[in-house]
Amino acid sequence: MPVSPRSSTPPSTVPIRRRIGARGSLGRPGSDLARLPIALDPRGISLAEGVRAGFAFGVVILLEAWLHWAPLLSMALAANLACFCDTGGPIRLRLRVLTAFSVLGGLIWGGFGLVQPLGPVVVVPLACAVIFACAYARVWSVQAQAAGNVLVVVLCIALDRPLGPEQAGLTALMFAAGGLWATFLALVLWRLHPYRPAHRAVAEVWHGLARLAGDLEALATQGEAAAFDGHARAHRRGVRAGIETARALILDLARSRERVSERNAQALLRLETAEQIFSGLIAVGELIEGRAEPAGRARAERFLRRLRPLLVVIARAIREDSHVDLARLEPAIARLGADLGGDATLARLAERVADRVRIGAKLATAEGYRPGGRLEGGGSLPWRARLVGPLAANFTLASANLRHAIRASVVCAPALAATLVWSGPFTHWLVMTVVLTMQPFYAATWQRALERIGGTVLGGLVGALLAQVATTPLLQAALILPLSVVGFAARQVSYGFFIACLTPLLVLLIEVIEPGHSSWEIAGMRALFTGLGGLIAVVSCLVLWPIWEPDQVRKELRRSIRLHADFARAVLGGGDETALAALARGTGIALNDLEAALSRALQQPRAGHHPEVEAALVADATLRRISARLTVLRHAGAPARPEDRAWEGWITETLAALAEDRRELPARPDGARHPALARLVGQVELLIGTLRPREAVTGG
Repeated sequence: MPVSPRSSTPPSTVPIRRRIGARGSLGRPGSDLARLPIALDPRGISLAEGVRAGFAFGVVILLEAWLHWAPLLSMALAANLACFCDTGGPIRLRLRVLTAFSVLGGLIWGGFGLVQPLGPVVVVPLACAVIFACAYARVWSVQAQAAGNVLVVVLCIALDRPLGPEQAGLTALMFAAGGLWATFLALVLWRLHPYRPAHRAVAEVWHGLARLAGDLEALATQGEAAAFDGHARAHRRGVRAGIETARALILDLARSRERVSERNAQALLRLETAEQIFSGLIAVGELIEGRAEPAGRARAERFLRRLRPLLVVIARAIREDSHVDLARLEPAIARLGADLGGDATLARLAERVADRVRIGAKLATAEGYRPGGRLEGGGSLPWRARLVGPLAANFTLASANLRHAIRASVVCAPALAATLVWSGPFTHWLVMTVVLTMQPFYAATWQRALERIGGTVLGGLVGALLAQVATTPLLQAALILPLSVVGFAARQVSYGFFIACLTPLLVLLIEVIEPGHSSWEIAGMRALFTGLGGLIAVVSCLVLWPIWEPDQVRKELRRSIRLHADFARAVLGGGDETALAALARGTGIALNDLEAALSRALQQPRAGHHPEVEAALVADATLRRISARLTVLRHAGAPARPEDRAWEGWITETLAALAEDRRELPARPDGARHPALARLVGQVELLIGTLRPREAVTGG
């Protein structure tokens, strides 16, 4: 990273200090597992989504302001709520989810409007059954989870006032019409490019590789152990998560069409190429950390400084679907491996990375390789397997999803009864907040409560001030359209920011639907019920069937060690490249799952100081180093001397014994070991010392 002529500060001295302890976002995890990932992510802004959602909702609102026909408000609300359900993905899946939401939402509103006069004795059990089903729907997909959450919102609105048979039928029809109108607009009339989300996800992976290379470049000139730990948890975790997200999007799109189109195949090849570069950068990072001599670090820094701009160019071309002049890039690609001296391992890694960069650049051109064909495995699963399989697999108290559904229905029962006995125009916000805030894990619930309460208070103040300007129903209806655009455009920036942008819309919408209430009253009551509902959700996650995070940490740690044992056995035993790639991916996913469990544990009261959690934090960093050292051996070649076989066997058997929590560990060999194994042996010994301090060994 070149030094700016405007500053004399070396580039490596500032970024490292900023990265350690930095707060992450949902898209870019931070290095400090104890901090909630609530930072804003400006990359999530989608003006197209905002305009489409605003148009779907605002047109109906303006039509109602002109015609003064109240049922149009139900249609407008349905269109708005349908936009909440549309989380993207394959067209067929979105069509099924949005259509089901439109029909079920109309039935729920009409049906519960009819039974509302029967009182809490009848209504509460029925409503809790619906809430259980809506919360349990998350086992199917993210889209089903979103639809289930929004159906609970429809249920709460339906219980506000009773409906006669004619009103119930008309409300159900208008709600279904509004949902289908938004569906038609999203999937037919204003259809977003079906391949765009997958290709943007692949582009983000390449951008993540560029950030990883830039971070390594800084660490090549300055870095302590803590800096390398933070680097791995922030960048390696983020890139691996990005790769898996992109892979899921591509495969979902392929399954929905039951074939691998040319564009899908191109995205898969770009992703595979990026994953191979990722593996090479992990190995380069291990070389940087394991070498104290300035010359070796300088060579690595020079290689990374040349690599980063190439990754940025390719990432930009993928995101913009533009042409890359491979002939112009070729001299820069060829220079990647220059001036590396006698560093054979780094030179080999540089050559491997350069080949993959060349492939990535070629795929971004019009002449790139674009194969087609059918999806291996037969495409979509049968409908019974898609619907019944997840329900049956999660129907056990060991499932966090089932616990969450039971907890949501149990906690909402008294809240529903209270809102029916002491009814009011705003009391439904209590049950809404409880369901929408509550998550299967405490840490996620705590984060959601903080973001929802903070966003509600801030957005309520903005909405109340805007309502002082828009004093007529027509002006209020006209202002709702841009507010809807802003709210939905910011949907992926962060949950708290989304709520802050959405609350002004709700304040004005209620003034239109429920005239007679001041904007300050609406904002104040929403803040009150949101705060109370968030508190109930957080407390219930601690009291009712909590998932004790140290137990989850122990489970994920053993799984991660077991996969590292398999990876070590394959690398040291000379496994084929396909098996090595699958095992490397498995260890990366396992480490991400371990760090997710650690993050939840560190945010759970008292669990963060649990001895097993503290030991697992050290073990996680050690496993990251073991994985990196194995990656170096994978690309550079494991030692072939017969005398090293005893050490290789000890490494794999010791990792397997730790994963299975065996009482006795394998005896440590006494003979000499190859220098390439020395660092790996040291990391395994550190893992033993962390998990079995009484059995720790020291090596010569």
